[in-house]
Amino acid sequence: MILSSFFKAVAQMGDPRFRRVLFLGIGLTIALLVGFYALFLTIMNESVGEGLTLPIVGEVTWIGDLLGWGSLFLMLFLSTFLMVPVASAITSLFLDEVASAVEAKHYPTLPTVKPTPMYETIRDTINFLGLLIGANVVAILLYIMLPFAAIFIFWALNGFLLGREYFQIAAMRRLGRAGAKQARKEHFGTIWLAGCLMALPLTVPLLNLFIPILGAATFTHLFHATQRVRSSG
Repeated sequence: MILSSFFKAVAQMGDPRFRRVLFLGIGLTIALLVGFYALFLTIMNESVGEGLTLPIVGEVTWIGDLLGWGSLFLMLFLSTFLMVPVASAITSLFLDEVASAVEAKHYPTLPTVKPTPMYETIRDTINFLGLLIGANVVAILLYIMLPFAAIFIFWALNGFLLGREYFQIAAMRRLGRAGAKQARKEHFGTIWLAGCLMALPLTVPLLNLFIPILGAATFTHLFHATQRVRSSG
């Protein structure tokens, strides 16, 4: 179910409508990544001072480092962590459009739905993003206590959170908030596994730029697959 949903998402990359959303999503993903990285540099400068020096990169001078090649490599490295909140933030802006493109091609007989009001999706995304950041801050203690298992804890935790968010927003388009919550409970294990499989490539620099949009398409397919299972059962 999960792999077939992913391969359907990848196969649609040639669809002009989907490709447009994909490229817009990649552009926004890069912009958000740079924004999170700039925020990271700002916090580091405020915490340590203007004389902060990092290995390989050297002295951090804010804008200079933000635009420099050394900073580019540092940003690519940090993207293994920063792409998780980026993926969370992007759902409110693109999931409706991605889902519409997916449904137009693969589920044309379904009735059209009204897009979820932007204020609702932004509110939900802010809540999810706050939960995700808070959970990862708390998880730092586990990373320190169990360094050998840190990457697996990271994938499991963020897989759970991202799967929950992406499925919830995809399902809300068709089932409403209460129905989406119930569907999420019924397919808890599948959603968590799908989220983990999404979190894993998010830690791979450059590849991770494609994952938020492909993830939105994959979870749209996954939602419809779970509905077929539910109706057949």
